[in-house]
Amino acid sequence: MAATLIPPQRLGLAGALLVSLASSIQAQVIPPPAYQVAVAGTGVPSQVLYSVALQESGTPLRGQLIPWPWTLNVAGRSLRFKNRSAACSALLQALRTVNPRLVDVGLGQVNIGWNGHRFKEPCEGLDPYRNLAVTAEILQEHKQASGSDDWIGVAGRYHRPAGGAPAARYRQSFAKHLTRVAGGSSLLMANNP
Repeated sequence: MAATLIPPQRLGLAGALLVSLASSIQAQVIPPPAYQVAVAGTGVPSQVLYSVALQESGTPLRGQLIPWPWTLNVAGRSLRFKNRSAACSALLQALRTVNPRLVDVGLGQVNIGWNGHRFKEPCEGLDPYRNLAVTAEILQEHKQASGSDDWIGVAGRYHRPAGGAPAARYRQSFAKHLTRVAGGSSLLMANNP
């Protein structure tokens, strides 16, 4: 059975109010359970962690942007792999050929040079659960250091602690993800322009 569209002028006042209300509500994206588990006890909202993962490793799949766990960034070049084994082989090869500070790994694109000590071995960074836990830890540390509930600012520091133009660009792009994921939540956006 086909749906019948009613022209707006025939909806009346109540219909117009419903259309107006519906168009003003932003859809909220609920982060998958792994993100909720990863933030337990950190004080980091799961929406923030999920937005970071979308920003860092998001890839289009079936018409949606999704974080991809087997993503590497080697010297500024993004690489995505079909499975953990292939990503691990590429990661180990990259670490033999470039400075570890030029290698990011996993959902949160954790930098191996600066944060590799958080993993037992480099390929542990490709474990989605461990990578999310480490990403949440780093976000929590940046929040604590900033003394602020400004999650967009915290995300900028996550990307580039030194700040500057790269952090500003990151904050702008991250804010778009966070707005979509949080559905415009005033809790997450309250302290952000």
